[in-house]
Amino acid sequence: MSNKKPRTAITPTREDDFPEWYQQVIKAADMAENSPVRGCMIIKPYGYAVWENIQKTFDEMIKDLGVDNAYFPLLIPMEFMSREAEHVDGFAKECAVVTHHRLEQSENGLIPSPSAKLEEPYIIRPTSETIIGDSMSRWIQSYRDLPMKLNQWCNVMRWEMRTRMFLRTSEFLWQEGHNAFEDEQGGRDDHEKMLEAYATLVEDYMAVPVIRGKKTPEETFPGAVSTLTIEAMMQDGKALQSATSHYMGENFARSIGIKYQNREGSESYAHTTSWGLSTRTIGAMIMVHGDDDGMVMPPRIAPHPVGIIPIIRDDSDKDAIIAYCKDLVKKLKAVGVRAKLDDSDARTPDKMWGMIKQGVPIRVEIGGREMADGQLTHVRRDIGKDSKETCGVEEFVGKVTSIMDDIHNGLFNRAKSFMEANTKEFSTLAEVEAHFKAGNIGFAIVPVALLDDPDLPRIQKEYSLTNRCMPKADNYEKVIIGKAY
Repeated sequence: MSNKKPRTAITPTREDDFPEWYQQVIKAADMAENSPVRGCMIIKPYGYAVWENIQKTFDEMIKDLGVDNAYFPLLIPMEFMSREAEHVDGFAKECAVVTHHRLEQSENGLIPSPSAKLEEPYIIRPTSETIIGDSMSRWIQSYRDLPMKLNQWCNVMRWEMRTRMFLRTSEFLWQEGHNAFEDEQGGRDDHEKMLEAYATLVEDYMAVPVIRGKKTPEETFPGAVSTLTIEAMMQDGKALQSATSHYMGENFARSIGIKYQNREGSESYAHTTSWGLSTRTIGAMIMVHGDDDGMVMPPRIAPHPVGIIPIIRDDSDKDAIIAYCKDLVKKLKAVGVRAKLDDSDARTPDKMWGMIKQGVPIRVEIGGREMADGQLTHVRRDIGKDSKETCGVEEFVGKVTSIMDDIHNGLFNRAKSFMEANTKEFSTLAEVEAHFKAGNIGFAIVPVALLDDPDLPRIQKEYSLTNRCMPKADNYEKVIIGKAY
């Protein structure tokens, strides 16, 4: 029997070098590339289309929860950041600062003009709590103004030293929600509700199973009373924090001045929440579902769940086959399914490999024979050639959403099974150390009391482990420890 490995589109494979495999999947799928700006990336149209679908889906979800979109300045006055000491401590080392408002020519080229130095520097937003909070302090005067629920879709900057596309870049895209309530109950209910909205988005649309949990005290967002998180497991066993929801209590309202006249006529401070999800969820999706041939797109978030390739063997049939394919695009659109026809001059094998590397969920091939018989041939990306099937156009249109649902469920269940198989419970740190020393991957779950064990820092440092979260399913009485991105 030959030991020769099967041909793959991505080199190296996941087994050979997972971090480099990840970078090559992004390149092969034409999703993004490194930019001339240090630590930043260019999101190409195919990658941005994924973000647009995430944005569209989640935007509808939060609007159903009564959240309104707004937009706030990119530049934040230094004085605003200084109002909240804990908040500043959490971001100070990552802040980019604007100090001048004009350039001038010098012997060595353009330099910031010494005469154009700003009286007060501005921070390029690492997050917008302070500037949104300043607006809330003016907009909220009475309990009748509450709750106030605001969100913005924007870019932020955090000066990262080690970057990786989608996962950790100096500039990234995200949404940040900031809500204010009359009392603790309103804030805590929202705290839980927004995390569940994230879990729904990531599981029901991106097919990525997550663990809902609470961050340990040292991992809690600066200035927050509580931080809730959803944690996912990548194919190399590492964790990825996919979204967070923070309950700030009155802490932030007191520092920024968000107060109101309560129902008794006296003054109270609002209880606030803060919640965010970024383009790193795209990185999670790649690392959870991708294979050695490239990306595997979950159909509900894919730029186009169906890709159509016309098989042209005789130029005399070309126009008719293209028209037949375009008609299929219209039929699919009528049932709410996005489809893209590749009618370029590229070779058919290149078109097929292109769709495989981009992870197009369902590939449709139509040649002269299929057209003559009123049929098409379709192949599922998650299964491959073994799923190849020929059927009538109307039959395909009628069952395409069911195929998409089956792909989604298959991807989700496969990832969930992997996470469960690589999550082990232990009662002592000695067992945890032996587990990771043996080269095992994944999550270790231990009693939360072990967080106070003086040997924990040594084990975490030696094996590059961090406290991920205290799972809600365990009533926050246990903690997950593992390697993470």
